Order: sequence, then structure tokens, then C-alpha cells
Amino acid sequence: MKIKHLKVLARSRPEHKYKLVEGLKKINNIVAVTGDGTNDAPALLKADVGVAMGVSGTQVAKNAADILILDDNFTSIVRSIVWGRNIYDSTKKFLQFQLTANAVACVISIASSALFKQSVFTTVQMLWVNMIMDSLASLALSTEPPNSEELLSRKPVNRSDSLITRTMIKHIIIQSIYQIAVLMFLVVEGQKFLPEYKDAYDDLIGTDL
Repeated sequence: MKIKHLKVLARSRPEHKYKLVEGLKKINNIVAVTGDGTNDAPALLKADVGVAMGVSGTQVAKNAADILILDDNFTSIVRSIVWGRNIYDSTKKFLQFQLTANAVACVISIASSALFKQSVFTTVQMLWVNMIMDSLASLALSTEPPNSEELLSRKPVNRSDSLITRTMIKHIIIQSIYQIAVLMFLVVEGQKFLPEYKDAYDDLIGTDL
């Protein structure tokens, strides 16, 4: 197929651009199209991502596009790619953190209820834990600036790739086991080196244990 070796399409008509987009999508490529004229609307609609000029572009092109470049500067596309990849990475980090923290909280609550007939967390404490997990993690990841050089040097993510990777699953399992072990040790043996919590510990597991 000649389209695989095509680098430049000069003096093309709008229908040529549409056929190019159609051909690229048939061989499973993610296609982005830029345009500013009314004749570019079919190609903008056909592409996975349509990008139109926000100042010089026609209203038809703007309506057909998914993204508008407000300053009509093509370097803004590069910045949007950088920030898009940064948001994608932050979403994966937040998801990994949330799954780990929630798995640990659930296991600790169930295990303590089974062992001591009472959960180590009260309802209010569990709410506070969830508020802290959500708010602080969201702030940390939403304010992390992108590393342009690193983000642009890597290959794009395939549309069929899962948001949760094998590496993430491995990290979640290892971190969960570690945190559960530490917390269970503190629950069972904490009264031996944390005397200020002895009364609360006795209330939890009973004086006969």
C-alpha cells in the first residue's frame, strides 16, 4: 500500500485529504488533521482528532473540529500533546495510589473485624481517611508539571492498551502487602511499644487476649 510510504502530499485537494485520512485509519493509525477552511470539514470529522484554527478558521471548520487552536500557532499542538500525556500519566499514578490505599483499608477492616470482632476504623475515621487520600493525592498529581523532553521522546500509547498495566498491578500488590503487614503489626503488637494507646488497644481486642 503506497500510503505507508507517503511522506508529503503536495497540491492536494480536500477530497485527497479525506482519502488520506480514510486510508490511514484503515491500517489502524491514529489520525489528527488540521484545517481552517470549509472544505476541510469532512477530513476533520473523519479524523480521530480534528484541529481547527480558532482565529482564522471558518465556523464550519470549528464546528467539525475536536480542538481549537486559539492563537493559530502550530506550536500549541505540541504543548497540548505534552499536557495530554502528562494528564494521562497523572491519571495512572492517581489510579494506582487509590487502588492500593483502598485495598489496604478494606483488607485491614475485614481482617480486624474477623480477628477482634470490631473494625480498627470507625465510620468517621474511614471517611477522614478517604478525604485525605482523595484530596492530597489529587492536589499532588494535578500540580505536577510536565517534562516535555521525556514525554515527547516516547512513543504514543496504543488505543487498545489498558489503563492499568502489568507494572501497575505488580506495584499495587507489593505495596498493599507491605502496608497491610505494617498495619497489622501495629494493631497486634503496638501496645508493647506505644503505651499511650494501650487503653484503646484493650478496648479493641479485649483484656483476655
